[in-house]
Amino acid sequence: MEEKILNLRLFCKNVKLNDRTKDYVIKRIQKMEKFLKKTLEYEVEIMKDKKDKFYAELMIKTPHKLYRATEISESVEGSIDMVVAEMQRQIVSEVEKARDLKKRGARSIKKKIVIDSEARFKK
Repeated sequence: MEEKILNLRLFCKNVKLNDRTKDYVIKRIQKMEKFLKKTLEYEVEIMKDKKDKFYAELMIKTPHKLYRATEISESVEGSIDMVVAEMQRQIVSEVEKARDLKKRGARSIKKKIVIDSEARFKK
């Protein structure tokens, strides 16, 4: 299977990520590809505050919309997992909303179509 190269920008503030953690972040972000068809850029920002909590922010830029999610957790992996789950929820809700609007429009068009009263139906 061919691995797709992401347009990913990873920012770290007050924290040093090792290779294993970076690979984990990239692997989790790559799973977002199945939810979105066209993405322009991914931005991940990971910070550590004074209380040793990890703050993770994920932004996904698409041609028509910007998705953004933030989470705070005890570990980097936990923060990334929660951010990705929140982002998946946002994207799925947006896709379902568009699909429902399309279905509703089709229903209203069907209601407006009037069958001619003089038409004959064969049995």
